[in-house]
Amino acid sequence: MITLDDWAEIRRLYASGGHSKRELAKRLGVSRGTIDRALQADRVPRYERALTGSSFDEVAPAVRKLLTDSPRMPSPALAERVGWSGSSSLFRLRVAAIRPEYLPPDPADRIDHQPGVQVQCDLWFPHQAIPLGHDQHGMPPVLVMTSTFSGNIQALMLPSRTTPDLLGGMWQLLQQAGAVPERLVWDNETGIGRRKLTEPAAAFAGTLGTKIVLLPPRDPESKGMVERM
Repeated sequence: MITLDDWAEIRRLYASGGHSKRELAKRLGVSRGTIDRALQADRVPRYERALTGSSFDEVAPAVRKLLTDSPRMPSPALAERVGWSGSSSLFRLRVAAIRPEYLPPDPADRIDHQPGVQVQCDLWFPHQAIPLGHDQHGMPPVLVMTSTFSGNIQALMLPSRTTPDLLGGMWQLLQQAGAVPERLVWDNETGIGRRKLTEPAAAFAGTLGTKIVLLPPRDPESKGMVERM
């Protein structure tokens, strides 16, 4: 059975329009049938912990330690170092998902924002309590989303910073914008995910064919536009 993370990543890459099914299968190290099932599924795959309790979870700490020291170490070398004996394609997928957390920024990388590619997301809070009605006051979170190409700003006050309210807020603002970007960038908000997306957030991204990028800790520059807003 295809996992939620694999399903979301396959749909995102295919929706971007830059990859054929054959290319996706080769890139992700999975069968063409897996690609077809992911694209044909009309609903999020049911999450079953027994299936994902995976042997990779057991070696993940060792993999992360190796990536800390050598972030570009090839997957086969990592597998050999940690004594992996399971599916090589599964190992490559899991490593590909966590490797970006350890790669250093490229000092020669020039930021060139393209239309429709990225929206930065963050929460802002009022500086003092505001009236909420019925003699109640509070400082509810405000979801702010900024397009890195156009600088367009959208904002929506939310009831809370829980996962359902965050996803509902993003969906409402995306509907107003009339388009879904290739990437939604978040800075380790608990309701979205820290190091790993929450299951609802991964399902949300997979359904829309986008990718939610979780920034590494202490990296405010990567979402500087929404920070300034």
